[in-house]
Amino acid sequence: MSTLSTSSLRPLYKASQVRELDRRTIAGGIESFALMQRAASSAWHSFRSRWPQARSVTVLCGGGNNGGDGHVLAALAMQSGLKVQRLSLKPRDALSGDVARAAELATAAGVGFEEWHPHTTLVGEVIVDALLGTGLSGEVEGSIKQAIKAINTASQPVLALDIPSGISADTGAMLGTAVEATCTVTFIGDKIGLHTGDAPAYTGDIDFRPLGVKAQAFFDIPPTAWRLDDALLGEAFTPRSRTSHKGSLGHVLVMGGAPGFGGAALLASQAAARLGAGKVTLATAQEHVAASLVRCPEVMARAARSGADAAELPSTADVVVIGPGLGQESWGQAMLQSALQASSPLVVDADALNLLASRWPDLRRDNWILTPHPGEAARLLGCSVSDIQADRPEAARALQRARGGIVILKGAGSLIAGPSGLVVCPYGNPGMASGGMGDVLSGMLGALVGQFNSLEQSAWLGVMAHALAGDEAAKAAGERGLLASDLASYARVLINP
Repeated sequence: MSTLSTSSLRPLYKASQVRELDRRTIAGGIESFALMQRAASSAWHSFRSRWPQARSVTVLCGGGNNGGDGHVLAALAMQSGLKVQRLSLKPRDALSGDVARAAELATAAGVGFEEWHPHTTLVGEVIVDALLGTGLSGEVEGSIKQAIKAINTASQPVLALDIPSGISADTGAMLGTAVEATCTVTFIGDKIGLHTGDAPAYTGDIDFRPLGVKAQAFFDIPPTAWRLDDALLGEAFTPRSRTSHKGSLGHVLVMGGAPGFGGAALLASQAAARLGAGKVTLATAQEHVAASLVRCPEVMARAARSGADAAELPSTADVVVIGPGLGQESWGQAMLQSALQASSPLVVDADALNLLASRWPDLRRDNWILTPHPGEAARLLGCSVSDIQADRPEAARALQRARGGIVILKGAGSLIAGPSGLVVCPYGNPGMASGGMGDVLSGMLGALVGQFNSLEQSAWLGVMAHALAGDEAAKAAGERGLLASDLASYARVLINP
């Protein structure tokens, strides 16, 4: 298996960084209006590739540079023979600079100029959102809010320029309301806010157009995060050595399954086995042992009646997965205490996270992976779920600073915070919103930690394999009714070269 680095990932930026990239590109000799024309031309190509048969378009333009992109696109559409409805949220005489120049260009091309009103009917076959761009800092209000509502209540597909209006480019949070785009074409630098938080419900497909700007050439503007790419799986999972044996491929110990909650721990154990662990041991309540052996005889199920029964098990494992079905009662507390005393790397999930928050609030270690969903993250940070979701990137970073190791903040656009920085997973689907998905992820992570030397790389690969397996399962039979137990077999295919 090869060593991975962020050089294999797509860089992501904050809005202020992209504005600085824009400024430096202009200072380097490209006129600002020429850059606006590049953006509009790229957006037009994206439009045409997606809707080649469209004969009309409605372009809603705000008063900033995003609106300028819209004016130029309107001109290009008119020159290509489309019927164009151009609606401006600002009067013509209130426009200035490049935006005014873009508006004049569209007028010269024969595009009509109409001020938007709440009663305006959007008549184009496709709607272009050029209202706000990345400059939004507070909640959407006034006429912009009304225009967004009009776009969303129309039945036409929508192309958003740079980012759907109403979405924060830095956090992915929806600021009051946001355009529900079919496709988003984004420019110069890909934005972290397009890939996490509320954004995946609004962006549609994302089409990145760098406009000839090589963002990574500006070494003093480091990416704020990185985006996983599915090609990484092929790079990481090279063929195994012919002399591999089960002892060289990791021994995973899963600790969980309190009385009455055996399914979660078994899901994690099966996932670890399917992701290539050499050996998997399950320490669970006595009542679950027989069922575990019937369901997955390859997993070595051991009865753990108390912490004493489990005390020596962690020392024999290469990695311990603790939390699935653990509960927060005395049994679960004893299991977690045993796991924490081990020197082995840990994958900490579910109730083990809740116990950390309540009983070990200051515990920090470098050799663990924490996998909270927003509710668990809120308990660990002592804040609300809405606080977590308002700025998921900062929440992931804050947890990693406080607790060490690797933190995976689950949810739409899962985030992985570690020594290499913040990494975003753009894969996954709503069908994965069902019980047991997190348990499967924790088992996959355990298997990969046992096979890779790096917890961070194991986290990248585990999160991506989990999400892509969910996508493959949804393609096969649909999102509704997708079960956590469906994922392991699809993930197995993904990690085999």
